Amino acid sequence: MKYIEVKIKTSKSGIDAVLAALMNIGINDAMIDDPDEILAMIASPGPSEWYDESQIPDVSMIEPAVTVFFADDEEGHGRANDVRQAIENLAKSASEGFYGIDADLGELSVSAKVEDDVLWRDKWKEYFKPTKLSNTIVVKPTWCEYEPGEEDTVIEIDPGMAFGTGTHETTMLCIRMIEKYMQDGFKVLDVGSGSGILSIAAAKLGASDVLGIDIDEDAVRVSNENYELNKVSDKAKAIIGDLTVGVDYKADIVVANLLADIVMRLSKDVTRHLGEKGIFITSGILTEKSEAVENCMKECGFEIVERTELGEWCSLVAVNTVI
Repeated sequence: MKYIEVKIKTSKSGIDAVLAALMNIGINDAMIDDPDEILAMIASPGPSEWYDESQIPDVSMIEPAVTVFFADDEEGHGRANDVRQAIENLAKSASEGFYGIDADLGELSVSAKVEDDVLWRDKWKEYFKPTKLSNTIVVKPTWCEYEPGEEDTVIEIDPGMAFGTGTHETTMLCIRMIEKYMQDGFKVLDVGSGSGILSIAAAKLGASDVLGIDIDEDAVRVSNENYELNKVSDKAKAIIGDLTVGVDYKADIVVANLLADIVMRLSKDVTRHLGEKGIFITSGILTEKSEAVENCMKECGFEIVERTELGEWCSLVAVNTVI
């Protein structure tokens, strides 16, 4: 079967903006070329026999990019044109300072070509190996064997191309903070659950009940499948929702690995899902935007108790002071 491959060249800091632009036109499945993620994978502690070093490209030669695929038909070509228009609009917004005066989203060029699906359908699996994300959490693909260490807690993920492998810096930051602040019996709300990896980590680290929310039906399906795979479906479930709109759930921890602008939009509503001293863990925030997010969270009634960085990303942990 023939498919259209549409590739958007960007910068490391522009990847999330491109993904957001695609989501705005209903495209949630993408393949991401992120040199930082490959470096994190190679540098991760634990066995390296899970990947063939000869197949790892020179990271300095990898250009940050986001690639999407459509069927080679009239509708697919129409969607490819939608992508071009969305990226043109993104470039215009960037030039007008919407992402900050010094924001660098890269060249934002769009190219398209027709390929046979055998060339790309399993490409995203090439570099995914078991990776230690925190002191205890190891994420592994379902197609790999792994002998866990004495203190390892293993999460199995079969994410598909849409949701990433769980080795991105923002995921690592969130999991490390969940591990640090989790107490047995806590209830957890995971906003933007994606593959469900944060919900699974919370359940395995002691949460008694976890609710994942995602606007994408495929994400909800994948989350629930991964809960079953990891034997936490008795504690965790995912539902379709737009952030926390219409959700009535009181949690001890709310976790959100989302873009900075979405975190700011979400912050006020999070206070009603947390009791006093409830914990808000968030990442997906570029360090250059962290001050704005911190100020917004403080205005909404949060006290920032921890800020950690990994690469160009940061995680904020805040405590609710609203009674």
